[in-house]
Amino acid sequence: MGLQRRRSGDRRPHAGVGPIAAPRRTRAPRGEGERLRDEILAATEKLLLKTGDESAVSIRAIADAVGVSPPSIYLHFVDKDELIRSVCGAQFRKLDELVAETMAGIDEPLEKLRCRGQAHVRFGVAHPEHYRIMLMGKSNFTHEAFAAGLLPGMRGLQELIENVQECMDAGDFAKDDPLAVATILWAAVHGMTSLLISIPGFPTFHDREAMVDQMLETLARGLAPVDEGRSGSK
Repeated sequence: MGLQRRRSGDRRPHAGVGPIAAPRRTRAPRGEGERLRDEILAATEKLLLKTGDESAVSIRAIADAVGVSPPSIYLHFVDKDELIRSVCGAQFRKLDELVAETMAGIDEPLEKLRCRGQAHVRFGVAHPEHYRIMLMGKSNFTHEAFAAGLLPGMRGLQELIENVQECMDAGDFAKDDPLAVATILWAAVHGMTSLLISIPGFPTFHDREAMVDQMLETLARGLAPVDEGRSGSK
């Protein structure tokens, strides 16, 4: 017998090949998404502390550490860069809190600047591995990200710039670009912190706070307005 030709109007599917309904995605219990996000951040921080290099930390490694699939990571973070920024941002917020506590009740601009520098160094020495992640490891942060205010620690930098401007307004510092001066001061404090972390037994650092104070006082003298009456004297 020949095969019967199906009528053109008969659109019934062949047996066994009917349309398959897509599985309905179940809603995560309340708070589950936030908990998973925290677990992702914790796992990323742990891997960063272990490797000391963000380029050595992959999304797959993070997912394996948490016990989820790599696509689950992207439900909470656009990419690895955002994830790394989030980890660093949490540490910078802790640094900001310590700075605020150290400067509480202080109004004099130079004294605020001194307290800010001491708090920065104290935080780095107390949390050396986290500080390495924040400011001593390899990074792919760009000038464009800085200009857009996307880098972790931007709040602290902005407050430092404002503190420098206060010093200029009070006549402690010569008028200048506050961002440039703030960058110089930050680089000096960061350099001191990095040395204390990398070479904790360096002979000069027997009194850490005194060394930081001396460094900041030396910089403050160099940034002070020039005495016009003595500028030409030898």
